[in-house]
Amino acid sequence: MASEVFDRDRHLTFLQMMYQLLPSPYQSQEINRLTLAYFVISGLDLLAAPDRLVDKEAVANWVLSLQAHPRSKSELNNGRFYGFYGSRAAQFPPEDNDNGALSCSVSNLASTYCAVAILKIIGYDLSSIDSESILMSMRNLQQPDGSFMPIHTGAETDLRFIYCAAAISHMLGNWSGMDKEKAKEYILNCQSYDGGFGLTPGSESHGGATYCGVISLQLMGLIEDDILSKDAESSIINVPLLLDWCLQRQAADGGFQGRPNKPSDTCYAFWIASVLKVLGGHKFIDKKALHGFLLTCQSEYGGFSKFPGDYPDLYHSYYGFTAFSLLEEPGLKPLCVELGMSAIAAIGI
Repeated sequence: MASEVFDRDRHLTFLQMMYQLLPSPYQSQEINRLTLAYFVISGLDLLAAPDRLVDKEAVANWVLSLQAHPRSKSELNNGRFYGFYGSRAAQFPPEDNDNGALSCSVSNLASTYCAVAILKIIGYDLSSIDSESILMSMRNLQQPDGSFMPIHTGAETDLRFIYCAAAISHMLGNWSGMDKEKAKEYILNCQSYDGGFGLTPGSESHGGATYCGVISLQLMGLIEDDILSKDAESSIINVPLLLDWCLQRQAADGGFQGRPNKPSDTCYAFWIASVLKVLGGHKFIDKKALHGFLLTCQSEYGGFSKFPGDYPDLYHSYYGFTAFSLLEEPGLKPLCVELGMSAIAAIGI
C-alpha cells in the first residue's frame, strides 16, 4: 500500500546509508562513483539535511583527487580531455590490453559535470580548481557538427554531452570551452516533427533528450524566462509544439512517460516537468495526480523506485526528490532545474 505522505525522515536515512556504504549491487557501477556521489550529496542538500551529515572537506578532497591534470600547458593541445575521472578505478589504467600496451584511462564530461556540481553544492570555491585545463581541453570533445563526445578517445555524440558541457561552462562562469553557435545548431536539428527532441538529429523524441536540448539552450541564454508571456513564435524552437508534446507525456496514472506508449517512470517527473517550468507551462501539470503517482514509487526502505512496487535505486530516488521539490513539498529546498541542484546551491549562497 502506497504511503500518503512524503517520508522525508526515511529518505534521509536511505541517503545517509548510501553516503557511508553503497550496497553490493552497485559494484557494477564503480566507474560511475562520482555520479552516484552526486545523487547522494545533492539529495541530502535538497532534503535540507544538517551539514553534520556530510564531511564537506573530505568530500572536496576526494572529488579534487579525481581530476586529470596535464603535465604542462602544451599538453592541453594534445587532444586529450583533462576533466574528472568517474572513480578511482577509472583513474588508473589496467595492466595490459590484448596488444600488450597500456590502456589509457580517460576522464569524461558526465563525471566532470557531477564533480563540479558536487563542489558547488558543498560551497567549495570553484575559482580554486584547475578550470583552465578543463575548458581548454573540452574543446577537443566538440565535433564539427556542434555535438560533444564524452571522452577524447571516441564515443557516441548526442545532446547529453552538450548539456554536460553547457552546465560545466555555466557553473565555471566561462564559455571558452565550447562553440555555442555550433552547439545551438546541433540542438535545433534535434527537434523532431512532434515537438520533442531526440538525442541525435532524426531520432525519436525522448524526455531526457528534450531536457538536455532545451536546458542547454536556456543555460546558453537563448531561451527567455517565462516564454509563454512573450511572443512564443519568435523563439528559436517550436514552443507550442514542444509544450503539447511535453504535456501529453503525463499519463492516466498521473506520472510522466519518457516516450509515447511507455509506462510512467519516476525520473521523467523531473526531466519533463523541468522543461515545462522553463517554458512556463508547469501550471498545466496535474500536480495532484503526479504527487499520487510518485507516492506509489516511494519505497518503504526510503528512496524511490523506477516503477511502483520495485526496489529503490539512487538514480530514481534522486529524481523523485527533485520532482517533489518541483511540487513544492514542505521540507525540501527549491530546485534549480537547469543545474539539477537546490536553488540555494546554484546561486552560491
